[in-house]
Amino acid sequence: MSDLELLYTDVEDDLRASVRALLDDRCDAASVAALYDGDRTIVAGLWKALAVDLGLAGLLVPEESGGAGASAREAGVVLEELGRYAAPVPFLTSAVVATVVLAETGGPLLADLASGAKTAALAVPLSAAPHDPVPATARVEPDAHLHGTVSSVAGALEADVLLVPVRTGDAIAVYAVPAADVTRTPVVSLDMTRQLADLRLDGAAAELVLADGEPAIRRALLAGAGLLASEQAGLAQWCLSTTISYLKERRQFGRVVGGFQALKHRLADLFTDVESASAAARNAAASLAADTPDADLATAVAQSYNADLAVRAAEEAVQLHGGIGMTWEHPAHLYLKRAKADQIAFGSPGSHRAHLAELADLPAPGTP
Repeated sequence: MSDLELLYTDVEDDLRASVRALLDDRCDAASVAALYDGDRTIVAGLWKALAVDLGLAGLLVPEESGGAGASAREAGVVLEELGRYAAPVPFLTSAVVATVVLAETGGPLLADLASGAKTAALAVPLSAAPHDPVPATARVEPDAHLHGTVSSVAGALEADVLLVPVRTGDAIAVYAVPAADVTRTPVVSLDMTRQLADLRLDGAAAELVLADGEPAIRRALLAGAGLLASEQAGLAQWCLSTTISYLKERRQFGRVVGGFQALKHRLADLFTDVESASAAARNAAASLAADTPDADLATAVAQSYNADLAVRAAEEAVQLHGGIGMTWEHPAHLYLKRAKADQIAFGSPGSHRAHLAELADLPAPGTP
């Protein structure tokens, strides 16, 4: 593995403080839970504040294209905080995945994403993994009109532009399509804070943005998987800290619940695992930022571990909060739903473990 600096810099700490302060003010659990009862897909005012006021929409966009020119390290810090609030904003889908696809184009669409004027989504299933073949589900007519269908795309409902991978001969091209020209059918999913949509393209007019887009799509999916680990780590941190605070106050049989030895051991184990998840996420983000040869390996390690750990932390939060943890009024269910959905995003933990075994040249179980 490469020798990477994993400690947070002062700049990263300042970025975290700014994001956390804004989320404290604008992203309460009640507004997140309200998404389950209404037609909205994001908290629009929150996204505007993050994207424009804090400039997070252009965090990964080069400065010459109007962005901040930051790296995956800073994006990882932002996602840790977004995970702590289960924030319903398109940062991962637009400011990370779609932006990485367009990063080398330097075109006006990239500048629009950087300014927060538009959002975009890569039109592939949420489960698409960076180590799998790049899905190309649409075909293009000679007049640059697209036909095809794509299932379970994250970020598509709130996107202004969809980036559609299209096979053209031996290459996979990327076309930009106005989202308004695409039939988008919402998918009722467990996690409504990152909603999915099925897409149908019936002759939508498209603009070619990358003739050979497969390398860019792979980089984008790798960035999505690697930085999702930061969101999962942040989510797990919230679940642990909130549960500890509750158990320090809740009293049963004349003493605080957190004083019971069995719960102390249970939380100590979870603390160790959450710290490990944070380290794995940080290593993946740093590897992506440095573009090391180990970035693929670091991402596979982080997703192999963090996806399941986030679910366990959320399950522990629900259970250790007792009866209140099972109610709609307590936000623990929001985190459990987000963690379960994240568990299959950009590849399942099982697929990442299989890929990790390939990278480490380890034989599969049962192989002589």
